[in-house]
Amino acid sequence: MDDFIFLLTNEQAKYKQIYQQIKTLIEQGNLKTNDSLPSIRRLADTLHVSRNTTLTAYEQLIAEGYIRGEGRKGYFVNEFEKVFLQEEQRPSDPNKNQIIGDIIIDFRVGAVDQQHFPLKLWRQLANQVLQMKKCYGYGEPFGEALLKEQLVHYLLQARGVRVDSEDIIIGSSTQQLLMYLGFLLKEEFSSVILEDPGYNGAREAFKLHGFQIESLPVFENGAQLKHLAHLHSRLLYVTPSHHFPYGVSMSIQQRQTLIQWAKNVNGYILEDDYDSEFRYTQQPFPALASIDKSRVIYIGTFSKSFLPATRLSYMVLPKALISPYKERFADFEHNASSLHQLTMAKFMEQGEWTRHIKRMRITYKHKITVLVQELQQQFGEKITILGAQSGLYILVRVHTQLSEQQLIERAEQYGVKVYPTSPYFFQYQVDEPIIRLGFSKLVLDEIVLGVQLLKKAWIRE
Repeated sequence: MDDFIFLLTNEQAKYKQIYQQIKTLIEQGNLKTNDSLPSIRRLADTLHVSRNTTLTAYEQLIAEGYIRGEGRKGYFVNEFEKVFLQEEQRPSDPNKNQIIGDIIIDFRVGAVDQQHFPLKLWRQLANQVLQMKKCYGYGEPFGEALLKEQLVHYLLQARGVRVDSEDIIIGSSTQQLLMYLGFLLKEEFSSVILEDPGYNGAREAFKLHGFQIESLPVFENGAQLKHLAHLHSRLLYVTPSHHFPYGVSMSIQQRQTLIQWAKNVNGYILEDDYDSEFRYTQQPFPALASIDKSRVIYIGTFSKSFLPATRLSYMVLPKALISPYKERFADFEHNASSLHQLTMAKFMEQGEWTRHIKRMRITYKHKITVLVQELQQQFGEKITILGAQSGLYILVRVHTQLSEQQLIERAEQYGVKVYPTSPYFFQYQVDEPIIRLGFSKLVLDEIVLGVQLLKKAWIRE
């Protein structure tokens, strides 16, 4: 049997974790009768633990009858009766029968680095906000003025967008803002152009409003803007700073082309700037709205750059849409937490937001570098890596005959959770599977281990 690769944590004694992992492999049939186990010394060296730790784990397995020692020959798996597990058996599930154990590495997108989150400071500021009388009401219907004032400064300094605080609408998420905005836009527009592939959350929001969907093809090298001439809609939703999901950024020439298109058709561009803070090769690009905010509806969020659980997003409306929007939703209660808005305002006012972004940019750059290097080392020319210059995830095009679903299932068999990209394609499809790997919440050891397990799952000798 090859060396085991286990992720050991500090939450439980290491010998117990080793014992449990091997026990699970035996119970689920992945280690079969008379299979040999690594020697105590070899397993200790592989897992970077003491020999006493692996010896204790093996002794426990021997005591319970899972394995046996045969002197100088080593350790072997005992015959395992299925009746032993009858109480645990459940109706068969073809998608789960081959899974070795629990997911130990989750390359999930949509989570942030917990170790570097400013928990103590955020807690202190939240306690201060709780002393304010205004946080005991429902709050301002379109967002707290204190947060809007901070966003005015931030958008000018970081994104080059000049706005007034009354131009800003605070919401709980990008989808929620799109849902509200859709009620207003469908009075004038019946269709919308979406990137393909693109953010399926936006697609579903527009579909719920009954918009007809037109596709703007996006390839690995960028959006095919010439295709706009063949489309009829005057409304365009794009992710220009970090295309979702390919990760490519629009050049200044492409941005100017989009603005000119919006002027020519008398339409609007919805600019989703969802994680523009995290660009690792150059400074973040100026936003589309910095070129002409009269034709751009700018949407940003704190979910990717700070904490998803705060449920804070915002949009900047062109002057022509501000009054109609506020009139339409004047009688609706706010759906973003006033407490979190006021806490974030204080966080930004004290300069902590800028410091946090700089700190996390360094942290995430280190993580993405390790992820890319490990993928290249383990897979070589068997994969192509996409979108490694920015953002909190990368795409891996796998040169294989396996399908996307087969790759996902094989990864699960080795305790690794990876994610599909097929939901982001509308009309256009790819001929090789592309897997999405998020890295933001993982520590470096988890990233390395996850890639090593993926190699075992995807490249079977």
